[in-house]
Amino acid sequence: MTTVYSIISAILYIVLAPFLGALLAGVDRKITARMQGRKGPRLLQPIYDVQKLLKKQTKVINRVQMLYLVTFLFFILVTGVLFFAGYDILFVLFTLTTANIFLVIAASSGHSPYAFMGAGRELVQMLAYEPMVLIAAIGLYVITNSFKVSEIVVHNGLPAIVYLPGIFLGFIFILTIKLRKHPFDLSTSHHAHQEMVKGLTTEFNGIMFAIVEITHWYETIFLLGMCALFFLNNQWWSVILAFVCLAICYFVEILVDNTNARLKWRTMFGNTWIVTAVLGALNLIVIEVLKGKGVI
Repeated sequence: MTTVYSIISAILYIVLAPFLGALLAGVDRKITARMQGRKGPRLLQPIYDVQKLLKKQTKVINRVQMLYLVTFLFFILVTGVLFFAGYDILFVLFTLTTANIFLVIAASSGHSPYAFMGAGRELVQMLAYEPMVLIAAIGLYVITNSFKVSEIVVHNGLPAIVYLPGIFLGFIFILTIKLRKHPFDLSTSHHAHQEMVKGLTTEFNGIMFAIVEITHWYETIFLLGMCALFFLNNQWWSVILAFVCLAICYFVEILVDNTNARLKWRTMFGNTWIVTAVLGALNLIVIEVLKGKGVI
């Protein structure tokens, strides 16, 4: 991947990711409404909602809260830019974790017990899904012999999903947490009747809440990009395969969100670690054994 191509990819991510993320959010709402027997809002409704938020008066609990949220957005931007520019995937995941920590700090800096509880649950969720994210990066390295995204997407041989089905399923499992879908939307929720109201985002309003929504759009595109790594190789048809599989995976996430009730954090934590051990670690061990015998 040339420097020019890296720069172009990074610029396209910065410019296009929020619009694509907003469109996916609109598709999510539309499909959810259809599943519930409703017509649903327009596809561009998420953009209209953010426009309203940007025009509203913002009540800031303290001065540093806005700084933390802007830093959260900044590090998500850096995460996506590094990823689509083809840099080391471990460094990319490190910046992603850093971004989420600033979101937790922003929520904890207020005075709402709901926000503080949501921040605590966000930390628990991070402890739950981080091992699976790391295993996914290691699995891609074992298959492609590189941590660089630019080399993973053009590697020779079959798509990584052929060798890493368990790791991919484990990653899709924790994607439910990252996309804040049922049954794992524990730190915040789009369902206001639940016990924490809006949890992590309870005290965010106006521009602050708009920042959170825009950042979530950026993060969604990055996460789908991570999923695409399991299908891409140096063949042109792998791009089509990736798009089709990502569409199916996103629909499955919406389906799971609408057919499952919210679980307790202990259940989420235990199930996530079981999935990480059974699907992720076991798949990694099998691949290493096969590679040692020269099968791969």
